[in-house]
Amino acid sequence: MKINAMGTSAGANAIRSKADFWRFIAGLTIFGAAFGYVEAAVVAYLRSIYTPLRAHFYSGNPVEIFPLLSLEQLRTLGPEHLARFKIESGRELATLLMLAGAAMIAARSLREWVATFLVCFGVWDITFYLFLKLLIKWPASLLTWDILFLLPVPWTAPVIAPMIASLSMVGSGFLLLWREYTDKPVHMTGLRWILIVLGGVLIFIAFIWDFRNTASGGNPNPFNWMLFIIGEAIGLLSFFSSLRSRRDIAPRSWPG
Repeated sequence: MKINAMGTSAGANAIRSKADFWRFIAGLTIFGAAFGYVEAAVVAYLRSIYTPLRAHFYSGNPVEIFPLLSLEQLRTLGPEHLARFKIESGRELATLLMLAGAAMIAARSLREWVATFLVCFGVWDITFYLFLKLLIKWPASLLTWDILFLLPVPWTAPVIAPMIASLSMVGSGFLLLWREYTDKPVHMTGLRWILIVLGGVLIFIAFIWDFRNTASGGNPNPFNWMLFIIGEAIGLLSFFSSLRSRRDIAPRSWPG
C-alpha cells in the first residue's frame, strides 16, 4: 500500500462513491433518530416521576416544567430524589459521550469526526422533539420553554432555539462530509476555527444566560435572542466562507 507525503495511505484518501456517502448518511440518520426516540422515552418516564413531585410545590398545568424543582426542594422530598438528579446528570454526560464515540467509530479522520458528530447530534436533538410530540403531545409549540441540559448548569430556551442550532449542525456536518467524500475537504484557517468556536460559545451563553433564576425555581426570563442570533451568524458565516476556499489539502487522519 502506498503512503503519501502526509503519512496516510493512498487507499484511505481515495474518493468514495456517492452510494458510500448516502449509505453513511443513512446510517447516521438511523442512529440519531433511534437515539432520539430513546431520549424521548426517558423524558416521558421522568415526566411521570416528577409531575406528582412538582404538584407538591406548584399547582397548575402538569405538562409544564417550569418552575424547576430546586435541589433544596428535592432534598426536602427525600434523599432518593437528589440521588436521581445526580443519576440524570450522569446520563446526560453519557449521552454526549455516546454520540461522540459513535462518530469516532464511523469517521476516518478528525474532520470527518467533527462532521459526523454534528450530524448525529443534530438528528438526535430534532427527532427527540418530534418523538416527544408523538409520545406525550409536548411541546405545545416551538415557543414552549424547555430545559435542554443540566450540565454544568441548567440550559433553558424556547424549543425553536435548539431546533435552529441542530438544523445548523446537521447542514454543516452534511456539507463537510460531502466535501470529504468527494476528496475536496474544507480548508479551515485558524481564524475561522476561532470564529466558529466563538459562535458556539455565544450560543451556549444564550442558553445558560438565566440559569441562576431557573435553577432557584424561577420562571424563565425572556430568552436572549440577540446573543443567540449573533452566535449563529458568526458560526455560519465563518463556516460558509470556508466552503469557498479552493485550497487542495489531503484529509487529516487520526494521530498514529
